[in-house]
Amino acid sequence: MRYGIEVVPLGAYAEPGPVVELAVASEAAGWEALAVWDHCTFWGGVGDPWVTLTAVAAATSRLRLVTAVSPIPRYTPQLLARSVHALDAFSGGRVTLGAGLGVDFDLAAYGELRPAAERAAMADEALSLVARLCNAETVTFAGAHHTVTGAQVASHATQSPRVPVWIGGSSRPALRRAARWDGWVIGSIDETQRVVYPPENVAADLTYLRAHGPHAGFDVAVMGATPAGSPGLAPAYAEAGATWWFESLFGLRGTHEEMLDRVAAGPPR
Repeated sequence: MRYGIEVVPLGAYAEPGPVVELAVASEAAGWEALAVWDHCTFWGGVGDPWVTLTAVAAATSRLRLVTAVSPIPRYTPQLLARSVHALDAFSGGRVTLGAGLGVDFDLAAYGELRPAAERAAMADEALSLVARLCNAETVTFAGAHHTVTGAQVASHATQSPRVPVWIGGSSRPALRRAARWDGWVIGSIDETQRVVYPPENVAADLTYLRAHGPHAGFDVAVMGATPAGSPGLAPAYAEAGATWWFESLFGLRGTHEEMLDRVAAGPPR
């Protein structure tokens, strides 16, 4: 099991500064990654994941930088590839792209809500294009949703074989999509820290996912909450098949000082 922190970039954490403070403290305390949400609307404001993660990259040297998760249908592939590659190059190859179809309330607020099947098809096309564009390919592609004609975004590939992609969601299509990429990411708690996705759910969904042939080295990242000085449910999720635990930090859980204290206490080993 590896350990990171998940910062919900709403309210106070919509601004990069406090997130950078958490990042610096987490790297010093032995955490290995920082993940942020990717939304465009919520009470108290929302943060830009690419600006925030760039600020985190500048202030740290080892933390993996993760979006958990980016709504792929919201982006054009070329602009997403440009952001992913720039952050990956700047950070020295520390980016993992967490990807999903988006949540209804966030997309609907801007007239972006489409049927799930359409969003899935858009995401599948886009993810393939983003991977190719981040690998410095000159791409020509004609699909149902995206067209690229002899275009290049990245000057060079930063990671080999490419930037890792983790897929979010627990639906059967999401699990099948995850099996085609590098990892699966799932939240385990609600805003009150109540466990809504227990270890047995992870184990059952992994049985289904593995039937669709993920490659060796496939990651399973679970977001949740543990008290300082206690492993909580993290070992149970590891036994179920998780390879990463992300400690969820957000305003409803406590003050910024309390979140810094939780980070300083270290991973739930």
